[in-house]
Amino acid sequence: MKKIIITFLFIMFLLQGNAFAANETIYVISLDSEVNAGMLNYLKHGINDAENNNADLILIQIDTLGGRIDSAEAISREILGTRVRTASFVNTKAESAGVLLSISADDFYMAPASTIGSAEPIPNSEKTLSYWRSLLETTAERTGRDPQLVAAMADSSISIDGVVDEGRLLNLTTNRAMELEFIDGIANNRADVYASLGYENVNEVIVSKRTSDNIIGFISSAVVSQILLTAAFIGIVIEVITPGLGIGGLIGIVGFALFFAGSILSGSTTTFAVLIFLLGIVLLTIEVFIPGFGVFGIGGIIAIFGSIVMASSSAAQAILSISIALVITTIVIALIIKYIPKRNLSKTLFLDTNLDKEGGFVSSKEVIELIGREGKSLTYLRPSGKIEIDGQIYDATTNGMYISKDTKVIVLNSVGSRLIVKEKEGV
Repeated sequence: MKKIIITFLFIMFLLQGNAFAANETIYVISLDSEVNAGMLNYLKHGINDAENNNADLILIQIDTLGGRIDSAEAISREILGTRVRTASFVNTKAESAGVLLSISADDFYMAPASTIGSAEPIPNSEKTLSYWRSLLETTAERTGRDPQLVAAMADSSISIDGVVDEGRLLNLTTNRAMELEFIDGIANNRADVYASLGYENVNEVIVSKRTSDNIIGFISSAVVSQILLTAAFIGIVIEVITPGLGIGGLIGIVGFALFFAGSILSGSTTTFAVLIFLLGIVLLTIEVFIPGFGVFGIGGIIAIFGSIVMASSSAAQAILSISIALVITTIVIALIIKYIPKRNLSKTLFLDTNLDKEGGFVSSKEVIELIGREGKSLTYLRPSGKIEIDGQIYDATTNGMYISKDTKVIVLNSVGSRLIVKEKEGV
């Protein structure tokens, strides 16, 4: 009986020991897409959950070709700032901005046949390169990595004897990174990482991406951001050459709204850039109702372009994005002007009126007698457009007022062949 009791107590002791050993909780955060605001948002809530649940380790699994520098910097700060121990595990590749994410963790492992490096910023301006290189070197020094190696990954002017020649960016394989003591070990999988760090009985928690993370990541990605900006420019130009608020205006509004939303969420800018953009729109609107291209129009264009610069990760990136958007917009509008008039949709872009004698057009000598006469607007007057008086077509403008299509107007004066009109009251 005594032996049975001792055996029972021994078994309970072992079971209790195993129960205590199983208290090692590890949160797994997979950074396996473009580095952008969506990834930052996902990592933040993953780290927050790990801290709230007193996790023993946060494993950051990395497989990325890079992305936005501003988002990479913010992600690095989150990793460096958490009170939970962190380990990064590159299971395929950590290129470009992925280098900064990898070296930000306390411990660093790579899977066989993985790569890390090629971290040159795009666009590669002197100011951007200097900042990015400094950020990589500072982070490497903080986590015990060789700052010269990470600098060579970003700056091709750096040469390291026996490692990389000048004119080439450093990119390391797993074995080479281990030889240079750049990483802490090689691991086939996450279990190998845990074992190397001394975790035996692991309760693994996989952090899932939320719908909001995916949406934010989509609209803030480099490609989609460029598409949104280009679509916005195209939409605005189409709206300018077509009467009324139609599909062009809607595309422009949605495009700019999503573009700025992505920039704000990625941390590139604040709502101040949006206010500057809205100021630009207001100035351009004022210009529309004042004949001539003056200070309001120039100020509006400067404000809009300035807001885009503020919403971009760098001035060089903003100039590149604006240039691409303007080139594509020019091509699209040229195609619209060339092909749409041949179809039934041409009337949505152009006034279908012949400005000759047969079409009702008259010279400046014939308009003085029209002062005080009543007519009807054929197009929107904002402030210029076309009106009709007794079947004749005339160029007309207002004194800054907006007049809708098919509205009764009164002729106030004339300037050359152009009539000055106002909306008839009481109709």
